Amino acid sequence: MQAYEYKVVPAPAKGTKAKGVKTPEARFANSIENLLNEMAAGGWEFQRAELLPSEERSGLTGSTTNWRNVMVFRRALAAEQPAESPAPGRKEPAAPSVEFRHSEPHTPPLTAAAGDPEAPPEATQVPGPGAARMQSDDGVEELSPVAGMTAALKKRAEQKGDGEN
Repeated sequence: MQAYEYKVVPAPAKGTKAKGVKTPEARFANSIENLLNEMAAGGWEFQRAELLPSEERSGLTGSTTNWRNVMVFRRALAAEQPAESPAPGRKEPAAPSVEFRHSEPHTPPLTAAAGDPEAPPEATQVPGPGAARMQSDDGVEELSPVAGMTAALKKRAEQKGDGEN
């Protein structure tokens, strides 16, 4: 079974200016695109965007609920895990990697932009299959369909309604 690690980052709140990007919608899309490409370069695959409640202090004794937009990414963990970790406060020296021991020069893999008609057939398409899956993903989680408001949200709504009278 494949193991993953996840990273949750705040979704951009405003657009990023760029050459040729004029409208507020295009600037916002540009900031989302920049974040997705930055995370993909680090090996992170976009999973979904979520709107989640965050209880935060307000004044000296009060608290409020703020809703936060976040983006969820994941990447596969390495297959091998360390068998035993060193004692707390003690660092073990890292063993040199296999690539470091070899004296042969490393040739980077051949890559090509996805859809490039002049790319050789052996070239890896960039962005890879993760980006293609991301583009075809509609953002809906199929494992847990949502059918209405949860009991917790209904209770909160009722409390808010009672407090305003």
